[in-house]
Amino acid sequence: MSNNRLPDPDELAKAGVRFMLDFIGDNSLREGLIETPDRVVRAWGEWFAGYGVDPLELLRKDFADGAEKADEMVLLTNIPVQSHCEHHITPIIGVAHVAYIPNGRIVGISKLARVVDAYSRRLQVQERLTNQIADAIHDVLDPVGVGVVITAKHFCMATRGVKMPNVDTTTSALRGVFKTKPETRAEFLELIKLGR
Repeated sequence: MSNNRLPDPDELAKAGVRFMLDFIGDNSLREGLIETPDRVVRAWGEWFAGYGVDPLELLRKDFADGAEKADEMVLLTNIPVQSHCEHHITPIIGVAHVAYIPNGRIVGISKLARVVDAYSRRLQVQERLTNQIADAIHDVLDPVGVGVVITAKHFCMATRGVKMPNVDTTTSALRGVFKTKPETRAEFLELIKLGR
């Protein structure tokens, strides 16, 4: 009688970690590494939790209940970005600045930070991450405009290859009046400086 049960994904992942530990030349069975596969699997569950979150739904839920009305810029500065480069699975650490001009109705500001976090906790390239955040806010809230700026350090560049740890990468994504009106864009960038 054959056993038709599928392998446990956690056990497969732990076996993969053990394989990689042995691959780099260590001994996955030595005392200091016995618990490492379990720790790595739990860490990956936390680092990549964004795959289990729908950022659009985060915005829709709170936006549907919003009663406050506004038509001036709302800006959150220095939202932590903790992501991983999809090329080397090394950390991307930085901050995001997110602004939007409501088209009458507002969303809870924590939802903007949660959208940044949800997209960050996936394998990423910074350019795509910046655009995903801007597009989510633009598509769900239908604001007058959206601006997103991310500045981050890429550990793939800092610790391997060119080994330049002090280089920052800055990306921006502008929608609506942030793109078409230079004065709105200038105000956004000036407010970011004040928030640093």
